[in-house]
Amino acid sequence: MKVFDAPSIRNIALVGHGGAGKTQLTAAMLFDAGSVNRLGKVDEGTSPTDYDEEEIARQHTLSATPAWLEWQKTRINLIDTPGFGNFLSDAAVGLRVVEAAVVVVDAVAGVEVQTEKVWSLASETGQPRVVVLNRFDRERASLERSLGSLRETFGRTIVPVTLPLGEEKQFRGVVNLLTMKALTYETSGDSGTFVEGEIPPELAATAKDAREALVEMVAEADDALMERFFEEGALTDEELVSGLRASVHSGKLVPLFTTSALLNIGIHPLLDALVSLLPSPVDRPFPAVERGSGSTTQVSAAADSPCRIFVWKTVADPFAGRITLFRVVTGTLRADSTLENLTRDTQERVGHLLVPQGKQTTQVSELRAGDLGAVAKLKETQTGDTLAEKSADLMFPSFKWPEPLLSYAVEPKSRADEEKISSALHRLQEEDPTIQSGRDPQTKELLISGQGQMHIEVTVAKLKRRFGVDVNLKLPRIPYLETITAATEAHGRHKKQTGGHGQFGDCKIRVEPLARGEDFAFVNDIFGGAIPRQFIPAVEKGIQDARVKGYLAGYPMVDFRVTLVDGQFHQVDSNELSFKVAGALAFKDAMARARPTLLEPIMNVEVYSPNEYAGDLMGDLNSRRGRISGMEARGTMTVIRAQVPMAEMLTYEQTLTSFTGGRGSYSMAFSHHEEVPAHLRQKVIATAKAERGEVVEEEV
Repeated sequence: MKVFDAPSIRNIALVGHGGAGKTQLTAAMLFDAGSVNRLGKVDEGTSPTDYDEEEIARQHTLSATPAWLEWQKTRINLIDTPGFGNFLSDAAVGLRVVEAAVVVVDAVAGVEVQTEKVWSLASETGQPRVVVLNRFDRERASLERSLGSLRETFGRTIVPVTLPLGEEKQFRGVVNLLTMKALTYETSGDSGTFVEGEIPPELAATAKDAREALVEMVAEADDALMERFFEEGALTDEELVSGLRASVHSGKLVPLFTTSALLNIGIHPLLDALVSLLPSPVDRPFPAVERGSGSTTQVSAAADSPCRIFVWKTVADPFAGRITLFRVVTGTLRADSTLENLTRDTQERVGHLLVPQGKQTTQVSELRAGDLGAVAKLKETQTGDTLAEKSADLMFPSFKWPEPLLSYAVEPKSRADEEKISSALHRLQEEDPTIQSGRDPQTKELLISGQGQMHIEVTVAKLKRRFGVDVNLKLPRIPYLETITAATEAHGRHKKQTGGHGQFGDCKIRVEPLARGEDFAFVNDIFGGAIPRQFIPAVEKGIQDARVKGYLAGYPMVDFRVTLVDGQFHQVDSNELSFKVAGALAFKDAMARARPTLLEPIMNVEVYSPNEYAGDLMGDLNSRRGRISGMEARGTMTVIRAQVPMAEMLTYEQTLTSFTGGRGSYSMAFSHHEEVPAHLRQKVIATAKAERGEVVEEEV
C-alpha cells in the first residue's frame, strides 16, 4: 500500500444532523474512487462505515468511523460521524483530528439542530468547511429554500459551487460553476457514470448569475483579486480556484455542493474540491502543550521531526481486543517500534500498523506525519493519550468529556451475566468515555449513565451483542435523604439478662437540626463519668448505623447534630455492644418527636431550544415543579435555565423531543437538596416501604 506525505493528505470529518446522508455520502465517495467494489447502501445494511450490528439494525451511525480513498494522487481520510445529539461527543472527537469538515445538510429539511451544533464545534477551532446539500432526489428538495435556511443561520458566506440539474424525481446531475459544464448522470442505476457537456439552455441564465455571484464573493475576500476583478471584469478559472481555496482556508467562504448520495449523483466535483480547496496537514498546525511548562503551542506535520501520535478513539472488539485509532502528528511511525506513553508514563510496543476502511483494515509498514492509522492490543493506552519517541517534548491536549445527563439502573438477568457485566462495561467505557457506570452507595443499584435514553439503550444492546451480557433496564431510584425539623431529647436503654453476664447500656441524647449540607455531627457532653469513655464511640456507632437506614422511608438521615448528655452503666453487664444498641434506640426515640421529613435532589437544568418552543417548554418545566431562573436568546435558539427536582426529570428527554421535533437538547447537574412538598411526601414513603415489603401507615 502506498505511503503518503503530509502535502498529499486530506483529513476530513463528515458531520451534520442525523438522517442527512453522511454515511451514504461516504459510501458513494469510496465507490467512485475505487476504494470499494460496490456502492454500499445504509438501507440494506451494506455501507462500509456502518458495520456494527446496532448501527445496521437502527440504520444510523452511532460511532465515529474512519475510511480512506485515493483521488488525484491524494489520500483523503474520511471520518463518518454520528448525527444524533446523544452521540455528539463522537463528532467532536472526529473534528479534533482533521483539518476540515464536510457539513452534510438535507435538501428538504435545511438547517437542523445538530447542523448548528457541529457548525459551532468547527467554528471554535476555525476549521474550514464545505457544505453538501444532499438528497436532492427526495420529494420537496429545494436549493432555494435550503440555501436560504443556511444563509439565515450561518451568513451569506455560503456560496454554491454546483447547481442541481432538476430537483426531486427529475434530479439528474449538476452544473459545475468552476468549469461551467453540466454533468448529466445515468439515472437508471447508481454507477456514478456521467457525461460532461454544455449547460442546458433553460439553466444557462441561472448558472451565469450564480457564477458571477461566486466570482464576486471570491474577489471580495482578497484585495488583489478585487483589484483585478475591477480591471478585467472577471477572473480566470485558475484565479477563481486559487482565490476560492484561500477564502476557504481562512473561513471567509464556505462552498456548497449539491448531491444525491443514494443515486451517486454530484460526487465527482465534490471529490475534486476536497483535493483542490481544502487544507492538508501542512496547512494547519496541530495544537500541543509543552511538557513541564504546560504552555500551549502548535506543531507542523513535519516528517523529519520526532514521532508523536495522538490517540483519538479506542474500539472494543470482542475478538481482536482493544484497537487504538490514532493520528501521526509529526515524524514517521514504523511497524514494530516502541514509543513512550507520555500521558501515563509507560512504554508501548507498536506492532502491526493498520489503515482502517470501516471494519476492514490494510497492513502498512509505516505512516507519515498527518496520516491516520490504527494498531491493536496496546496494553495501557487510552483515548486522548500522547505516544512519542523519548526525545519528544510535546504532548497533545486530551478530550474534555461531557457529564452524563441520564442514568438507568441495570439488573443482570442471570448469575452468569452478573459475573461478566463489570469487565464488559469497562471495555465499553474504554471505547466511549461518555458512558459511566457504578454502584449507587445509597440505593445499592448498579447505574449506567450516559448522554440520553438512546445512548444508554445502545450501550445495553452492545453488552448483549458483543459480550453476551443480558440486563434489564429500569429507571433509577431517586437518592432521597431524610432530615429533622425540630430539636428534642431522647432516651435509649438496652437491658438483657441471660444468666451470667447480661447486657446493659443507657444513654440520653439531644438532637437538633443543622444547616442544609452539614450532614451529621456528634458531640460528647458527658460529665462525671456517667458513661465510661471507652463506650462513648459505641453510642455514636449505634446512631450512625441507625441514621444510614433512615426512619421514614429507609433513606439516610442527614443535617442534624446529636449531643450525648447523660447515661448509666453497669460494672459487669455493660459493654460496647450494649451501648451501640442503646444509641440506636435513642435515635429511634428522638425521631418520633423531631418531626422528620424527606429531602429530594434539585438539579440545575439548561434547555437549548428553537425560539418558537420556548414558551411551551417553560410551561412544561413549571408543571414539573421547576423554578425558571433565566433565559437567553442566541440567534434562532433560546437557552432556558431552571432548577427542577430530579424526580421530575427522569423522562424529560422524551418530552423535549416531542415538543421540539428532536431540535432541542438539555443538560443538568446536581445543585442541592430541598424538602419534598407535603402532598408528595407520603407517596414517596409508601413507595419506598412497599419496595421493602413493609406495612404503610397513614401520615398524621
